[in-house]
Amino acid sequence: MSDQISASVADGVGHVTLDRPQALNALSFEMIRALTAVFEAWRDDSEVGLVVLDGAGERGFSAGGDIRELYEYATDGNADDAREFFRSEYRLDAMIARYPKPVVAIMDGITMGGGIGLAGHAAIRVVTERSRVAMPETRIGFTPDVGGSWLLARAPGELGVHLALNSRTMDAADALHAGFADSFVPSERLPHLVQALAERADPGSPAEIVMLFDETPGPSALALARDWVDACYSAPTVAEIITRLRAFAEGRRTAPGSADASSSFPTQPLDPAASAYAAAAADELETLSPTALTVTLESVRRARTLGSLEEALEQEFRLVSWFIEQHDLREGIRAQVIDKDRAPKWSPATLDDVDPGLAAHVMGAQLHDPVWPDTATT
Repeated sequence: MSDQISASVADGVGHVTLDRPQALNALSFEMIRALTAVFEAWRDDSEVGLVVLDGAGERGFSAGGDIRELYEYATDGNADDAREFFRSEYRLDAMIARYPKPVVAIMDGITMGGGIGLAGHAAIRVVTERSRVAMPETRIGFTPDVGGSWLLARAPGELGVHLALNSRTMDAADALHAGFADSFVPSERLPHLVQALAERADPGSPAEIVMLFDETPGPSALALARDWVDACYSAPTVAEIITRLRAFAEGRRTAPGSADASSSFPTQPLDPAASAYAAAAADELETLSPTALTVTLESVRRARTLGSLEEALEQEFRLVSWFIEQHDLREGIRAQVIDKDRAPKWSPATLDDVDPGLAAHVMGAQLHDPVWPDTATT
């Protein structure tokens, strides 16, 4: 057992807690191994009827993978070690998704990247008023993984593309609307929820018990933006998405030079807040890694055609196996986490300089051992 997680069994409930609060419960390789061992041990344990998964501290469930550890892999030439980390993490994520016992994941506070890999595929996903949910990979020159592309691809309309490209952070209402969560429970009621799961009073199923504590978090800003997000983010390329965002922000009804009917914007009077939101989204896209944006757009759209979470994870693995050896990932982590100068120098520096066939090539090239040795993953 690792000192970075805690695990206990009582009253038929297996309770496992990510226990690195000083690092916002960021996932290290040690934690991945320890969590895997716990879930494997509890799979056939008759003393465990359901699993509660949460994080220590009040700031977050998990901020994601340990970015500093990833940076060390990338800069020290340990790409093979990094790939083994990802393989182990993805297998754990898939195990939770297919677990034979209900897994109740409590996404209280910051839940991003690898945290979504653990909680986002659980049977019952709970958010609170403190939840901040995101796949923020493009900010570091990377791409959504841990099954994030699978979740993003199934968000309503083009919201998943927007969330992926802009690394947009969701509150509880947004996470529910986008399909990243199932129930909203105020944080002050979480201890009572865990107690009720242990007591399993009528109604007895975990999902029904959670529903007893479920409340309505209020309107989703993401849902309210759906019309213009669909019109802008349905564009075929990132460059065209930016063009449409600019056109919408300026009050035009269609993007200039586009014959695509999908670029027609809503006809209601322009909302200043929506205009500012779209302009800010365009500004942000122009600061992010052109390579990461191009690959991420293709990844989410291809994930819509895949038949299972495991297929999405294999696709993501081919991408991250490539990214771990690329300049932009190292540069993104340096700028955001190591030096914190927030001034990455991407290569290539513009969308026009990215090979249009790059994403398809990387996703189609099986250069390393896959996550599952056989392709018939279950």
